[in-house]
Amino acid sequence: MLMWDPMYFIFVAPGILLALWASFKVKSTFAWASQIATRRGWTGRDVAQAILDAEGIDDVSIEPVQGFLGDHYDPRHKVLRLSPDVYAGRSVAAAGVAAHEVGHAIQHARGYAPLALRNSVVPLAGFGSSFGWILIFVGLGMGLQTLAIVGLALFTMVVIFQVVNLPVEFNASSRARQALLATGLITESEDRAVAKVLNAAAMTYVAATITAVLTLLYYLWRAGLIGGGRRD
Repeated sequence: MLMWDPMYFIFVAPGILLALWASFKVKSTFAWASQIATRRGWTGRDVAQAILDAEGIDDVSIEPVQGFLGDHYDPRHKVLRLSPDVYAGRSVAAAGVAAHEVGHAIQHARGYAPLALRNSVVPLAGFGSSFGWILIFVGLGMGLQTLAIVGLALFTMVVIFQVVNLPVEFNASSRARQALLATGLITESEDRAVAKVLNAAAMTYVAATITAVLTLLYYLWRAGLIGGGRRD
């Protein structure tokens, strides 16, 4: 039977601890930077629109979305969705996050290859995340190694997505800072605060990737595929 295993925490603990730290860091950094008003005093929506205009992108709309830092770019519908604190915020934090999401829109418009690869992996990663676990647990719990291996193959798509996502996110942040400075939307001193916000956010993606990789390694070990793991 598949039961609670302390080895799971030995494998995954570094990722979990990093994820907890990254979550705290991004929230505290965003709260700090939210107290710093930009020189222009524009909202995150204004900043996003200004960068889109400067980049000659006129087919992307901007709309608010509920949730704390639920900001994202939807490439299927070409919609930039910004959370309330970003959409209406006039701080360095709002400008940085809004610009980061516009960075994804710029990637899309310019045909950035890693973004296209990430988008192609999304359906497989979603399927693997939903059904991979079921096959892994049933396979390991009932001693059906072949079924567990199929589940591991599906979960591997989640890991691949996380790995591919890293350069996409870092590149979007780089584009964001360049665009903010090039358009004069922020000053050099404000850029340093923006960098702290975006770097903190980037650590959440790093933590998610490390956790996914360590989780995969644990189940590979548990299935007996690496390191002489047990199969009971």
